[in-house]
Amino acid sequence: MKTFRVLSVNVSEKTGEPKRPVASVTLREGHGIEGDVHAGAWHRQVSLLANEDVDYMRSRGAQVGYGDFAENITTEGIELPTLPVGTRLRIGEAELEVTQIGKKCHSGCAIMQQIGECIMPRRGIFARVIKGGIVTNESTGAYDF
Repeated sequence: MKTFRVLSVNVSEKTGEPKRPVASVTLREGHGIEGDVHAGAWHRQVSLLANEDVDYMRSRGAQVGYGDFAENITTEGIELPTLPVGTRLRIGEAELEVTQIGKKCHSGCAIMQQIGECIMPRRGIFARVIKGGIVTNESTGAYDF
């Protein structure tokens, strides 16, 4: 069993805008994060991005914070894009299943315009909620593959 930490949980009410950090989120089984625009009955209910990747973008000159890549959960200590689709992640009482690695970037997103590169298409992952629960900025997670 490998472990990781949650550094930030983030939500937005409109598509195409950065998510804002909040103290906690409620994950609902088969739905996603309550109050987040991307929640619903589909395969990309929750997005995750590693802080290590955010730090890489900062080193390239991007002035970014948690949620600026539209990620719901910012992690530390887990190499997210190496996880196979189908991997189960436990965060607190919640359980997620990885459904997709990367995604097509919105053409001309603010970060792409700022430094000519965006990491979400290569490094972000998406999951669906298998078991609901509350996730906070101080939650720990575990996975096995």
